[in-house]
Amino acid sequence: MSVPGTRPSAIARIRALLSQPAHHYRPATTVFLDLNVDRVADEFGLAVLGGERGAENRPTSDAQTMDDVEHKIVERIEAHKQDANVIYLDQLHTYDERMNALSFEERFATIQQAAPEAVGDFRAEATVGRDELFVLRRRLNESELEREQFRKHHRIERPARLASPGKIVLKAGILAILFILEVVINGSFLAKANLGGLLGGAVQAVTFAALNIIASFFWGLVLIRLVNRRNYFLKLVGVLSFLAYLAFAIALNLTLSHLREIPPAVALSDNVGQEVLHRLLTAPYALTDINSWLLFALGFVFSLIAMADGLMFFDPYMGYAGLERRWIEATRQFADVRGELIERLRDIREDATEAMNEAARDLSVRRSEYDSLLQGRARLAQRFDQHQKQIEQTTRALLEIYREANRKARSTPAPGYFAKPYTMERISYAGSEPSAGARENLRSMIAETQELLSQQIKAIHEAFDQAVRTYREIDELLPEKKRG
Repeated sequence: MSVPGTRPSAIARIRALLSQPAHHYRPATTVFLDLNVDRVADEFGLAVLGGERGAENRPTSDAQTMDDVEHKIVERIEAHKQDANVIYLDQLHTYDERMNALSFEERFATIQQAAPEAVGDFRAEATVGRDELFVLRRRLNESELEREQFRKHHRIERPARLASPGKIVLKAGILAILFILEVVINGSFLAKANLGGLLGGAVQAVTFAALNIIASFFWGLVLIRLVNRRNYFLKLVGVLSFLAYLAFAIALNLTLSHLREIPPAVALSDNVGQEVLHRLLTAPYALTDINSWLLFALGFVFSLIAMADGLMFFDPYMGYAGLERRWIEATRQFADVRGELIERLRDIREDATEAMNEAARDLSVRRSEYDSLLQGRARLAQRFDQHQKQIEQTTRALLEIYREANRKARSTPAPGYFAKPYTMERISYAGSEPSAGARENLRSMIAETQELLSQQIKAIHEAFDQAVRTYREIDELLPEKKRG
C-alpha cells in the first residue's frame, strides 16, 4: 500500500514496531557474595590480636570508642558493603533500561495514529479499484449495447459461432491438405503434356493449386458469405459472387484439363496459352481423355471444399463474430479485474489484520515482561536489604571473636562498649519505583490500545465487505437490461 518515494504505510509502521527487540539484553542479576567469617578472622588474626591486646589491657576499661583493630574490621566490612551497593545500583540500572526499552508510549502513539490510518488507506485502495472497475463496466456496457443493437438490427437470435483455436487449426489443416493434394494430382496429370516431365508439371501444378484452393477459399470467406446478410443488396452481391465463383472454378479447372491434353509438339512452341484459350472458347467441353475429365472433377471438388471451408471459417454472418469476441473479451476483462481487485483487497485486509493482531499480542507480552521486571526489581531490593543484614551480622561476629579473645586475656574489666552490639548504617536507595497508580494507568492504556486495534480490525473487515458490495453494485449502475 506504500508508494516508492513516500513515507511508509500505516501497516508498515506497525510492523516496524514489532521488529524492534523488547529490550537490550544484559547479564542476569549478579548474586551478592556473602563474607566468610572464619576466613576474614584468620586473615586479620583476630583471636591472636585480641589475646595480645587483652594481655596488655588494651583498650582501657574506660574506653568509649573502638580501637584500631575494630576500626580495621569495620573498614573491611564497609568496603564490602560499598561493593555490594555498586552491584545493586548496576542491576537497578539494568532493570530501568529494560523497562524503558519496552517503549510503551512510542507504541501507543504509533498504533493510535497508524491503525485508523490503515483503515483509511484500505478505503482509498478500494475507491481506486472501484473507479478502475467502473471504467471497465462502462466499456462492457457499451459493448453489450453494440452487440444487442447489431442482433436486433440484423434480426439474429442465436449466439455467434466463434472459431476456437482448435477449429481454426483444423480448417487451416484441411486447406493445407487440399493444396498439397491438388499440387500432387495436378503435377502427375500435367506431366504428360509438359516437356519437363513430373518436375515441370509440378511447377504448373503449384500455380493452378494456388488459384484453385486459395482463391476459392477467399471467395467463400469474403464475397459469398454476404449471402447471409439481411440487406438485400449485400445478399444479391453474395449470390452473384457465388455464381461468379462457379464460373471461375469451372473455367479454371477446364483450363487445367485442356492444358493436360496439349500435345508435346505444341508445347515446344510459345503458343500453349493461345491454344488453350482457343479450345475454351470454341469447344470448352471437348475433352478427349477420361483422365482429363477426372482432373477437372477433382479440381472442381477441391475448389468447392476450399470455398466451403472459407464460408464456414468464421461465423456465417459477416461482422457478428468479431463483435461477439469483443463483447466476450470485455466481459472477461471486467470479471478478471474485479476478481483481482477483490483478491488484492483480501490480501491487504489479511495483512492489516495480522499486523494489528501481532501488535495487540506484542502489547500483552510487553505488559507481562513489565510486570516481571517490576517483580524482579522488588526482589533485588529485598535481597540487597537481606545482604546488608548479613553484613551487619558478619561484622558483629568478627568483633565478637576479637573481643572474646581480648576479655579472656585481660586482667582488668573490658570496656563497657564491648557489651553493645554493633549497628551498621544501612544504605537505602530511593529509586523511582512506579506507583500503583502508574502501573494501573499503563494497564488501562494497553487495554484501550488493544480495544482500538480490535475496532480497526473490525472496521477493515467492514470496509472490505462494503468494497465488495460497491463492486457488485456497479452492475446495478450500468445494468444489462439496457440491452436491446
